[in-house]
Amino acid sequence: MQRCRLLRIRMAMNNEVLAIILGGGQGARLFPLTQHRSKPAVPIGGTYRLIDIPISNCLHADIRRIFVLTQFNSASLNRHVTQAYRLDIFSQGFVEILAAEQTPDNPNWYQGTADAVRQAARHFVRYDADYYLILAGDHLYRMNYAELIDEHIDRRADITIAAQPVTVDDATGMGIFRFHHGGQIDAFEEKPNRDRLDEIAQSIPQGATFGGHTPARPFVASMGVYVFSRDVLLDVIEQEGAADIGLQVIPPALGRYRVNAHLFRGYWADVGTVASFYEANIMLTRPGAPFRFYDPRRPIYTHARFLPGARLSDCVARDAIVAEGCSLDRSTIEQSVVGIRTNIQTGATIRRSVLLGADFCEADDDAPARDGNPRLGIGRDVVLDRVIVDKNARIGDGARLVNEAGVMRADGDGYYIRDGVVVVPKDGVIKPGQSV
Repeated sequence: MQRCRLLRIRMAMNNEVLAIILGGGQGARLFPLTQHRSKPAVPIGGTYRLIDIPISNCLHADIRRIFVLTQFNSASLNRHVTQAYRLDIFSQGFVEILAAEQTPDNPNWYQGTADAVRQAARHFVRYDADYYLILAGDHLYRMNYAELIDEHIDRRADITIAAQPVTVDDATGMGIFRFHHGGQIDAFEEKPNRDRLDEIAQSIPQGATFGGHTPARPFVASMGVYVFSRDVLLDVIEQEGAADIGLQVIPPALGRYRVNAHLFRGYWADVGTVASFYEANIMLTRPGAPFRFYDPRRPIYTHARFLPGARLSDCVARDAIVAEGCSLDRSTIEQSVVGIRTNIQTGATIRRSVLLGADFCEADDDAPARDGNPRLGIGRDVVLDRVIVDKNARIGDGARLVNEAGVMRADGDGYYIRDGVVVVPKDGVIKPGQSV
């Protein structure tokens, strides 16, 4: 019986499921990391990009027909997907970019998640698929999509939404379920404010025991992971004025279709703000972290760069991730992520910081930088604490970025402060001796 069940799942993955990954909008809450790229293209964990998460989860579930819908600042995302995911040319699998496009019938860009799927439908409806798996491109988690779709089939659902218990603070930025005593979904509200949450009190009725929620996590929220049966998706996205799936598609669908909530008990994070992005990266450096990129059964894939191993000369590194292609000389690294091709010079101290790395290496380590700017990377005797340094940035000798004043938000000379974290933008320059 179990073998037949697994065979059915595998058959569904190969022949009946098509994945649609949403490339995200402007990503203003993650500025300046989204100044030159879309959210799914933001580097994470030293080596990866956020888009690698949903694509890898799909590949491990044997879902190999994947569309990535892009619009805003999409060049780096398109390049990464094209370089990283070249599937076997003798199979029917693909990872294909569907960029927003103006047509004679519709001159508008994507207006939201539902509108993006609606406009892209003319490209994917020609593929045979009984189920559409719709995913966000900017979340950090590892999920077995085979189990999700298997539950959708077993319960004969029209729509299945992956859900997770969350805190009150997190609930204000998410779609929240309310359930009947029997476990059926009673209502769905997108991003309720704090007053509304106080009225709801909790997603599960008093006295009910299902859902896995706790007093610390009283609300059950959507993870932005959806399974739609084919005809249902094509019907709901045609609703007049429906631009967003969570806000304008799911609530009216509750009275028309069988909507199922799939409870996910693993680690999940929406890294849509500077604070959440920073915390997710620092979490990776801790022993026993609830998420790690390497898993012997389901690793996260990315673009193979063929870089040499990191070189550390007389360094101290504690609870740190140092990616390939890095060069560190007599420096101290603590609770930090050091991204690919990062050059850290003598005497630097990096604490609780996230360095996204570089797209290239400078040819001569001893040569002066061009245009009078500091050399690529982290200069001599630099001190960084609670800092995000974006790609190809240059931090001059003796600079000190520690935000001693505890400023929560500011725009400065070569840097930004968001949520108390100092952010040096992509290609940014911090002058020698500059202090923040």
